[in-house]
Amino acid sequence: MMSRKSAAAVPHKWMVLSNTTLGMLAAAINSSILLISLPAVFRGIGLKALDPGNINYLLWTIIGYMVATAVLVVSFGRLGDQFGRARMYNLGFALFTVASVALGLLPGHGDAAALYLIGVRIVQGVGGALMMANATALLTDAFPEHERGFALGINVVAIIAGQFLGLIVGGLLADGNWRLVFWINVPVGFVGTAWSYWQLHDAPNRASHKIDWGGNLTFGLGLVAILAGITYGLQPYGDQVMAWSSPKVLTLFAVGVLSLAAFVLIEQRVARPMLDLRLFKLAPFAYGNLANLLSGIARGGLQFMLIIWLQGIWLPLHGYAFEATPLWSAIFMLPLTAGFLLAPPISGHLSDKFGGVPFAVGGMVIGAASFIALMLLPADFSYPVFAALLFLNGLASGIFVAPNSTQIMNAVPARERGQASGVRATTTNAGQVLSIGLFFGLMLVGLAANLPQAMEAGLLAQHVPAAVAHHVASLPPVSSLFAAFLGYNPMVELIPANVLAALPPANAATLTGHTFFPGLMAGPFKQGLVFAFSFSALLYLAAALATWRGGPASAEALGGAEPAESRN
Repeated sequence: MMSRKSAAAVPHKWMVLSNTTLGMLAAAINSSILLISLPAVFRGIGLKALDPGNINYLLWTIIGYMVATAVLVVSFGRLGDQFGRARMYNLGFALFTVASVALGLLPGHGDAAALYLIGVRIVQGVGGALMMANATALLTDAFPEHERGFALGINVVAIIAGQFLGLIVGGLLADGNWRLVFWINVPVGFVGTAWSYWQLHDAPNRASHKIDWGGNLTFGLGLVAILAGITYGLQPYGDQVMAWSSPKVLTLFAVGVLSLAAFVLIEQRVARPMLDLRLFKLAPFAYGNLANLLSGIARGGLQFMLIIWLQGIWLPLHGYAFEATPLWSAIFMLPLTAGFLLAPPISGHLSDKFGGVPFAVGGMVIGAASFIALMLLPADFSYPVFAALLFLNGLASGIFVAPNSTQIMNAVPARERGQASGVRATTTNAGQVLSIGLFFGLMLVGLAANLPQAMEAGLLAQHVPAAVAHHVASLPPVSSLFAAFLGYNPMVELIPANVLAALPPANAATLTGHTFFPGLMAGPFKQGLVFAFSFSALLYLAAALATWRGGPASAEALGGAEPAESRN
């Protein structure tokens, strides 16, 4: 017969799962919604997204939210361990909602509006970090070990679905009113906040501890400096394509490395550290997080490369207007989303029964094979074949994520689940930011080597004056890459309007048509694609090896009996 305490746990665990799933869905949608809607937002505040002076605003609008979540989740996970996971999660939902309202009311135009947008997006990222840091720990507390894979799989579905739904929702809403991109979060935020404060509570008399200020400050400063260095390194510097050798970027990297070294020293000396480094002596935890980081970099690179491939080449070649390509690229990537959504609950349930390591390893091996197959496709591919490979890649990645989460969370004692959840979220979010820096940099190097000559020759063939053709071809390739990423026709943006107007109508029509720029991009892009997807395949195989080295884990075997609050 079920005891009163056990009976109470049954509805509670489903309440935790449903609310954290809603929270993760909202946070994930918000992380990607601006990728599609940024042109409309920048038009709304009166800024040209591709002006060289606005590239910094553009990058920080995209990356600021991810940087905030990547930097803060470990600290907020530890705060959850110390002061209550539900309390921190609830606070995050409330802050996320308030920031959503502030974004919907975005005032002004020009630089001031852009700075307001970036600043409030970072505040929203703080709220998202509070939710992400504690959601996994709340689920691990609420569900017994033999059900955690399934529960974490459902939560992962929400995160992955949100990232792709954000692309579609952003495109649809931006076509109507760009402010709706921010207001869409508000009703979800109000419902989720009220629901979480009403239903999610920590156990009474929870022990609290002093905050590790030294650890929090050095860890935060170190990650911010490194991620900011990556962001600034992607921008042009003098006559260089990227700014990796600039004093500003080198200083940021130096500050970041020194701060993280100081963080390690501090954490070894404080009584209650922000991050207990002894957790990394647990093989499933250490190798599970390494696998999560490696797979996250590869997945982020895949999304980035697919957007450029579809928006800059394939869709225009098939008659789609540049302005429509962001929304249609999200639609044409739905097979990837479908694979992601289908696999995690199933692999999570099966890993609960048979162990997660074989599923996680198998998912990474299958995913590596799909990267190799995608690499072999021509730039103008057959869509059914492309869709099948996307579905296979999404399925393989989805098979991996739930067992990987379970491997990490089952490895640690119950009292440390908040910081373990935070470390896992950090590797996920850091992987996304690192993937942008890595794959964006690879594409810029490839384009800089081949695109200028091809563009100058193509412009001259269309009777563009030699001086103008040379100037346009000499512009940093970041402008062309961002144009393809945001759904602009680069030729319309880069060639002066008076020059286009003076050309014969047939030549002007060719330059601004659907095939001229994709034809220039196809060759350099395909070369970069082969290198990028080869690297992604290697990352997936390395993640498979790390998962296998980590092996299975049991919290009970490590003295991590479930806390009393999970059964109330």
